[in-house]
Amino acid sequence: MSVESVLSVSDLDVSYGKVQALRSVDLTVDEGAIVSVIGPNGAGKSTLANTVSGYLDYDGTVEYRGDSVREHSPESIVESGLIHCTESRDLFGFMSVDDNLDLGAYRRGDREERKDLVYDLFPRLAERRNQHAHTMSGGEQQMLAIGRALMSDPDLLVLDEPTLGLAPIILEDISEGIDAIQDEGVTVLLCEQNVTFAMNHADEIHLLENGEFVRSGPPEELRTDDHIRESYLGG
Repeated sequence: MSVESVLSVSDLDVSYGKVQALRSVDLTVDEGAIVSVIGPNGAGKSTLANTVSGYLDYDGTVEYRGDSVREHSPESIVESGLIHCTESRDLFGFMSVDDNLDLGAYRRGDREERKDLVYDLFPRLAERRNQHAHTMSGGEQQMLAIGRALMSDPDLLVLDEPTLGLAPIILEDISEGIDAIQDEGVTVLLCEQNVTFAMNHADEIHLLENGEFVRSGPPEELRTDDHIRESYLGG
């Protein structure tokens, strides 16, 4: 039985003025998979996340569920189920955890059921449900950003640098949350600088350097790649 592609990207070029940020990128994310794009800061990971979410102009093809992203506004893309959890998190700082989660459920009716799911995934959020988001640690804010994205019951979840700057103890909580998201069958595009984290969660890895994919394959194959091991996994 064939697996349906949720996201299909081919021959993608993205430029900021005269600076080309992505060139000739091909990417497929199949139903239920976690596909990770890894690479150093400035490689183009966030550009890719923003492009597939409808925020940037591009040359080439980007299709979500067989429909061109170019033909739709970012708002309609969100309504169709492609949810982007940005690197900047975009929380409402002077609103409570609970209220931030409620805002994520606007495209669903069963918000309390979804909220129970989020609090089960991230018990630390349940403990702080009445706390203002801006008073929380960076790791707790990241949990909240992911939780708010999950409130909309995403068909495709785009996670941009979810582990950036997190302490190891919080990283473990995020890791457990990603495992649970995968168990729920959510399709994920993970753009991540932490290569070890990506290797532990993704079904397929693409290494992005200077706007181009230079390595692609399953984690068990790329763990033994000399370039990845020496440059990103400490030898």
